[in-house]
Amino acid sequence: MAEPGMLLRKGRYRARLAAAAADVAAAQDLRALCFQTAAADCDAFDAACAHMLVEDLASGALVCCCRLLLLEGGAELERSYSAQFYGLPGLQGFQGRMAEMGRFCIHPDWTDPDILRIAWGAMAVFVDGHGVRMLFGCSSFAGTSPDRYLDAFALLKHRHLAPVCWRPRVKAPEVFRFAARLRRKPDAKKAMRHMPPLLRTYLMMGGWVSDHAVVDAGMNTLHVFTGLETGAIPDARKRLLRAVAGGE
Repeated sequence: MAEPGMLLRKGRYRARLAAAAADVAAAQDLRALCFQTAAADCDAFDAACAHMLVEDLASGALVCCCRLLLLEGGAELERSYSAQFYGLPGLQGFQGRMAEMGRFCIHPDWTDPDILRIAWGAMAVFVDGHGVRMLFGCSSFAGTSPDRYLDAFALLKHRHLAPVCWRPRVKAPEVFRFAARLRRKPDAKKAMRHMPPLLRTYLMMGGWVSDHAVVDAGMNTLHVFTGLETGAIPDARKRLLRAVAGGE
């Protein structure tokens, strides 16, 4: 019999949904470690979300986590964490179930690239199981200065901006309007080297971003709104995700 909340097992890891308050507390502690907050990282959104945990099978160590908020469609976007920072009138007309992925983090002591693959494989199981048509969230760059990321932002401007009809509007008090300000031609290799791994994966699957980054001093990050229509993921990428999602 499958374990309750189990998404997948593969190699040395398993991915599952939190089943108890202690699971959520462990995720909050990992988030605090990764985002360098003084206490457990928690807010009012946690209670409304499902929490995905990736654990090492041998030790039980929590190596990765994120939270997922299911919405029935764009009309519910104001319930999302992202709506605090971005104006989303275009996306409010989106028809179909959506899921906001937030607080994604990998334990800094665990550098195995399989962890990210397992997390995305588990995400594929979740998305398929709930009929999600759009995955979205805030993708973060460490720190609040854009200087080291200018090639990355230039690449986002030239290749990965959201469709105009869905493009998020400025709402936060402090933003970096990279699409309007940057005139440079991006160095693609340098850009990808400085692109956060989560955002890089979104982009490889056909994801798109807002035309500005929010300066979030509280989290010491810059973040861009990121969207991914699940139906637009290239077939080759879908096969790779579902191969991982197939488990052992």
